[in-house]
Amino acid sequence: MSQYFQIHPENPQARLIKQAAQIVGAGGIIAIPTDSAYALVCRLDDKAAVEKLRRIRGVDDKHHLTLLARDLSEIALYARVDNSQYRLLKATMPGPYTVILEATRELPRRLSHPSRKTIGLRVPENRITLALLEELGEPLIGTTLQLPGDDHMLSDPEEVQERLGKQIELVIDGGAGTLEPTTVVDLTGPSPELVREGRGDPSVFGL
Repeated sequence: MSQYFQIHPENPQARLIKQAAQIVGAGGIIAIPTDSAYALVCRLDDKAAVEKLRRIRGVDDKHHLTLLARDLSEIALYARVDNSQYRLLKATMPGPYTVILEATRELPRRLSHPSRKTIGLRVPENRITLALLEELGEPLIGTTLQLPGDDHMLSDPEEVQERLGKQIELVIDGGAGTLEPTTVVDLTGPSPELVREGRGDPSVFGL
């Protein structure tokens, strides 16, 4: 059965954040709160964990996973960002947005879209998640927590524990999440393209 940590959403306990980082570092998949729905995440370069994460979520390699970063400089390491794209990122992050950009060589190829060579990226506005990213010192790779066959995202950590307790290593209870996903915007073309409207207001991208 997975471990279950209750972490304060405003003042995350350093001891529990450290333990969560150790679980991720050892190859664990964990459920975390974000500024939208809960997410399943693991280490960026842990191939076995990423494959397991895709199996739990029921998606193939054409489904964009999302890189969760601490800040814009970390995003720029893993994705090509020009000046106009950077201005848009600066205006929307941290926040409930995911942007699709062209991946750089720093990103393991198996994480980018197989034909488009793109990746979803975001800086979440959630103190628990940001504290975990800071403790790890590297981004996480993840996906919104919606299980195969469900028509809704999971936002109740107790339900996550009940349904995934035997498949993942840790559930972080940071309070109830929302039932809304992030707003996804593709920035790889000549102008921003709305892929999915969610919690973030797309008008900031001129959409």
